[in-house]
Amino acid sequence: MAVNFRSSAGEAPPAFELKAAGFTLPVIRLLNGDMEALAEQIGVKVEQAPDFFRHTPVVIDLGGFPEGGAVEFPLLVGLLRGYGMIPFGVRGGTKTQNAAAEAMELAILGDAYLRPGKAAPASEPAPETPRRGLPTFTLVTRPVRSGQEIYAAGGDLSVVASVSSGAEVAADGNIHIYGCLRGRALAGNRGNADARIFCQDLQAELVSVAGHYRISENIPADLRGVPVQVFLDQKVLRIEKI
Repeated sequence: MAVNFRSSAGEAPPAFELKAAGFTLPVIRLLNGDMEALAEQIGVKVEQAPDFFRHTPVVIDLGGFPEGGAVEFPLLVGLLRGYGMIPFGVRGGTKTQNAAAEAMELAILGDAYLRPGKAAPASEPAPETPRRGLPTFTLVTRPVRSGQEIYAAGGDLSVVASVSSGAEVAADGNIHIYGCLRGRALAGNRGNADARIFCQDLQAELVSVAGHYRISENIPADLRGVPVQVFLDQKVLRIEKI
């Protein structure tokens, strides 16, 4: 069903229409709150079929979750995004669980929104864009391995592990890395000059804030292997010890 918004005489033609449409979305049925086990098992699945999960919207099904149990949505959302998925919504939760999901700006869905079958092609889902309201926060708890790229759209990124050489982490806001940074880190990805990178152990291939960058060869030796912050000062990229 489509609803056209028609203009009055002399006005511009309608610029959009609303349609009722159904999409096939993968469902992750959460059975318990063990985030460490979940991260390990999802990692195995992603390694087996990385293209299936890349940029794929997913629905979190709480129908099998222990009744009354608390879901660590910030950790769960960060974990899924860290593996390239786009958490879209939640179904089957209690009022308390749904309220926690809404705080992370996840949709609350019923079965009517989902259709059984294979996942839709990667070209069909709309790309993730920064959402209005509360800023987003992405948390990654596993090491970011060589070749992996993680992007926190519209908010900050925290990595409570190391970032390997050949890996890249990026965010529209700040980046916090609580392990060793050996790969690339790009904060303020959409021009936010106030963004910063905080790192416990700087051994980076490249650091960048709002497009201003330094490569490994241009990072002084006394700033390598120590906790630092990276920021812009009058459009000059600076690295200082914390």
